This record gives sequence, C-alpha cells and structure tokens, in this order.
Amino acid sequence: MPAKNHDLHGSVPESCPIALVLVDVINDMEFDGGDALLEQALPMATRLADLAARARKSGVPVIYVNDNFGKWRSDFRALLDHCMEEGVRGSPVARLLAPEKTDYFVLKPKHSGFFSTTLDTLLEYLHVDTLIVTGLTTERCVLFTVSDAHMRDLHLFVPDDCCAAQSVEDHRMALTMMRRSLEVDTRPSQEIDFHAIAKKSDT
Repeated sequence: MPAKNHDLHGSVPESCPIALVLVDVINDMEFDGGDALLEQALPMATRLADLAARARKSGVPVIYVNDNFGKWRSDFRALLDHCMEEGVRGSPVARLLAPEKTDYFVLKPKHSGFFSTTLDTLLEYLHVDTLIVTGLTTERCVLFTVSDAHMRDLHLFVPDDCCAAQSVEDHRMALTMMRRSLEVDTRPSQEIDFHAIAKKSDT
C-alpha cells in the first residue's frame, strides 16, 4: 500500500536524495575533556560551516541531530540559546554552526541519531538514500549514528575533516572502523560534490 503523504506539507526541500547531518554540534562542552574537544572541534567547525553553506546552496537539506544533554524540558532553540551564551565553553562552535531557518532539527536521547527519534520519518519524507554525517564525537555519537544508518542500507559519507573527537587517535580509529566495517566514504569535505552524489544516487 503506498504512503498516504509524500511531502512535508509545503516545507522545502520536498525531496532530495542526499541529506547533511550535523551531530551534537550545538554543545556546551561543559564536561571533563571539554577543553580537549573544543581544541579539535573549532577547526572542524570552520570546515563544516563551509560544507553546510554549500549544501544549502545546492538544495541539500541540513539536519541537526542533537543530544538533549539531560535537559528533558528543553527544546532545540533553548539548547541553542544556552550554547551561544558568553562564557559557555562550546559557544565558539555553536556560533559558527548555528542553524538557518530552512534547516531541520531532531533531538535525540542517546548516542545514535536514530534511536527513539523522528529521523527515520524525516528521511523517508525527503526520499533520502545518502547521508553525509558530520559532527561530534567521531568515536561515539557519529559512529553510532553511522552504524544505524548502515543497517538501514543508506549510502554513507563521513568527511574526515568535518568530525572530531577529544583526541586525534580516537578520531582516526573511528574513521578506520567506519571504512572497514560500515562501507563509509571518508573523503575530505572539499571533495564532496553534492550534484555528482545526487546524480549517482538517481542511477
């Protein structure tokens, strides 16, 4: 039986084979190891901001998949406002990667962006078959999200310069695991060609 509803009630883009996912980039980093993570995340955020801008220009949906950080009474906007406050450790990253009005957001309770969230439904409505997953941290929430995406038979890219961990070693180890076990393409962000990926997806 075909689905009753094939669009997002006028929201745009209505359909795209690719989506760019930003995992946990709206993050106050107020925890042990936050300083080390910020050191790795800041240069990553500059590159990811460029990638997200190119995605929007190409009509590729940008989806923020973010932890609620235990703030079960908060929504995404409240988290964003908190993380952008002066004096919050993660504010430089949040300011670089603040969402635009056309972007989507999903709050998650655990590591994976798919666990007990609406991400599956959103991707189905957008007709996505390829995910470009980025963000924090490479060996935890990015890895768990990519693993669940792999089990859903999605084509996967994780640009190696658009995710970060507290240590370079953890970052590299997670990327190696993704390449070997999850069939992930980890080419750098400058080599991501949205139009070429979409054209390949249509064939």
